[in-house]
Amino acid sequence: MVSSSRPIKVTKLEDLIEVVPNWLELPKDLTSKILQLLGPVEIVMNARQVCSIWRNICRDPSMWRSIEIIKGLNSPYNLEKICMYALDQGCDHVEEINVEYFVTDELVKKLAERTTNLRRIRISKCFKISDKVFSDAAKKFSLLEDLELSFNDLNKESLEAIGQNCPLLKTLKFNRAYKGIKCTSYNGFKCNKEAFAIAKTMSGLQHLELWGNKLTNEGLVSILDGCPNLESLDLRMCYNLVMSENLAKRCYENIKYFRYPDEYIDEHDDDNDDHIFEYYCECRDRDGKRIKGTNVSYLEFGVYQSFD
Repeated sequence: MVSSSRPIKVTKLEDLIEVVPNWLELPKDLTSKILQLLGPVEIVMNARQVCSIWRNICRDPSMWRSIEIIKGLNSPYNLEKICMYALDQGCDHVEEINVEYFVTDELVKKLAERTTNLRRIRISKCFKISDKVFSDAAKKFSLLEDLELSFNDLNKESLEAIGQNCPLLKTLKFNRAYKGIKCTSYNGFKCNKEAFAIAKTMSGLQHLELWGNKLTNEGLVSILDGCPNLESLDLRMCYNLVMSENLAKRCYENIKYFRYPDEYIDEHDDDNDDHIFEYYCECRDRDGKRIKGTNVSYLEFGVYQSFD
């Protein structure tokens, strides 16, 4: 019986190599754009070690205009060292940096020393930064327009330095990890120092976010008076505020986007809920309704999460 099977075509290795694109022959500009999609960690740990051509491209300062290293809590790499390498390569070409968890005073010092054209800084969930160091660094951020310092331990000293040295600042996010106690019977800790610092030194602000701040009505009024250009104001979890009819009316009439203290933070917001802490008294649930038949307290006074 004659077989009807067709002869198998054997592809030679030489023929296969001809149809596979040679990445090393791509134009430098195109290769640079492709490598930038990888991010700093992949570039430093992998791409720059492929060959001398890629290594030279990765040394180009224009590769490092934007440095983003986030969601790296359990990273096997030394992210601070990688970030310092990126700053050394980018220098004055770095315009924005977005980092989480690993930032220390040493990295803040490096940021101030190596860059002069920063427009945007986001440093979140980093508890190893001191006010002294950040206040000194702020003197080098004169072109800064957008700043987020959320879930850190910085206070009014840093805010005053920012306001005095960053005249172009339009957006400030200064959110807290500890959100206070949501209970009408609880008289929480009150502090307007940060609100006063913002009002006194940041008259050009257009967008302000203060989740979980301890400001009172007096602090809010000072912000409204001192920052007349505000277009958006987010005061969620600021439970010391008592929004009277006149105060609420002023906020809603003068601010385009206003977020009320009792509005919840959800998955559509910038930061994930795992770093947002709400505490409720033993007599109320999440909806503010009294809980019957229970003596279990939800309170953990003075405790907030650390990321050491």
